[in-house]
Amino acid sequence: MLDFFTIFSKGGIVLWCFQGAGVTESFTGPVNALIRSVILQERSGNNSYTHDALNLKYKLDNEFELVFVVGFQKILTLTYVDKFIDDVQLHFRDRYKNELEQKGALTLLNSNFAFEDDFNMLLREAEESSKARGPNSMRSFNESLKSQKTVKSMIETKGGDKGKEQGGKKNKNCCYQGMQLSSMKGDLLAVDYESSEDDEVEEEEERVVIADTSRKRKGGFGGMFGMLKGLVGSKSLSQEDMEPVLDKMRDHLIAKNVAAEIASQLCDSVAKKLEGKVMGTFTTVASTVKGALQDSLVQILQPKRRVDILRDVLEARSQRRPFVITFCGVNGVGKSTNLAKISFWLIENGFTVLIAACDTFRAGAVEQLRTHQRRLNSLHPPQDHGGRPVVQLYEKGYGKDAAGIAMEAIAYARNQAFDVVLVDTAGRMQDNAPLMTALAKLIAVNMPDLVLFVGEALVGNEAVDQLVKFNQALADHSMSDKPRLIDGIVLTKFDTIDDKVGAAISMTYITGQPIVFVGTGQTYNDLRSLNARAVVGALMKA
Repeated sequence: MLDFFTIFSKGGIVLWCFQGAGVTESFTGPVNALIRSVILQERSGNNSYTHDALNLKYKLDNEFELVFVVGFQKILTLTYVDKFIDDVQLHFRDRYKNELEQKGALTLLNSNFAFEDDFNMLLREAEESSKARGPNSMRSFNESLKSQKTVKSMIETKGGDKGKEQGGKKNKNCCYQGMQLSSMKGDLLAVDYESSEDDEVEEEEERVVIADTSRKRKGGFGGMFGMLKGLVGSKSLSQEDMEPVLDKMRDHLIAKNVAAEIASQLCDSVAKKLEGKVMGTFTTVASTVKGALQDSLVQILQPKRRVDILRDVLEARSQRRPFVITFCGVNGVGKSTNLAKISFWLIENGFTVLIAACDTFRAGAVEQLRTHQRRLNSLHPPQDHGGRPVVQLYEKGYGKDAAGIAMEAIAYARNQAFDVVLVDTAGRMQDNAPLMTALAKLIAVNMPDLVLFVGEALVGNEAVDQLVKFNQALADHSMSDKPRLIDGIVLTKFDTIDDKVGAAISMTYITGQPIVFVGTGQTYNDLRSLNARAVVGALMKA
């Protein structure tokens, strides 16, 4: 009933594998998808993964750096799989402990892991125990927890601590007239944070070694990592060791605006990654878990693919076509403002820009873009560029079909040899089905090179709902078998959040796509790229 079972090292060396009778398809595709989508992206909190028609269950052995993966058809309900994969792991470890303790790829390659007989025996035992275990009988009402609930406990009261405290926004009165803007040629500067003295104190506290591991220590030492557990040499980490620290970290991440669901998944992933790992003699549980969480967060924020817009624009220019970027997002997040910042950056790097005004709903949307166009052309006068304006606006007024305007703008840009087309769309809530259908149509018809979701750095749990529903709407309303989804994220209002940078983690974790631009103010210069390590440093700061 199993399609395959494989055991491989985290270095990619397959130690042993099994393929079910009658199974002809290779299991390398599903396993590689599991590695790319789950293990490398630090999403190993849940031990199951679905790939096409297969269900994959996996277990990490952190002491010997091994991965155990079993695959079976997802239409089957195999209740014994979780226990079976645990039994195989323990049996394999015990039998080949000497070989596994001798670290090194060459040792693993030269070792002979003849595990077929043991595997078949464990599989038979698991299947027989599953058959012997009859179906669970239904509990009576008196045996259930519902019988113990009072009517009062089932009534949900209104009010309470509903809202989140809204941090006061910094009031910046910006005026572009007579402003001296610095050059933005080349790649954007990265967002950075300065380390504070508190961080240095906290690092010193984490070096403290406490010998007593029998009881939890409350309070003391200050900071989110104040709860430290003592360590002994060659100690294997258990779930119980990590639980107090992970609970504090989860609360800390939520306080820094990471969506609650994402914070829980991240901490579960770290626990899976560290469980069974042998610690050093002079290392605290808190510092070990914190280090693993930091590595996971950096891994999530690092782009999974190359994002080099300047290079892509040059490539599109060599093909005599414009490079098209579409901006989408909910209302009021700063799509038009950040589109103007990106226009300025592109102009500074020698490209001509056509702005397509496809927000035909909001009053004043076209006039706002026209003001930006006039201001950008005053900063880069046409006489400095052969008499041609470096940025133009393509608009057809209000109440028209946005997809049609975008198509006409792209055709106009191709005829007039513009380098880049920036498509401004109307803000829409993720629950508005008609507007989401219109956005999916615009993207499906015009096939832009880049679809950027513009989101606020202020949001917490809402970021998850927005991105999931935007992607879902694009997939549902697409006419293609492989629908076009969000390619990247523009994170706005980053200057208003201090060190509550959790939205960056939530958005990247949900989509798996990189944060391409970060808006840090209201002038054209206030555009940055993301510095993953600096953002994680701010996120982990107490």
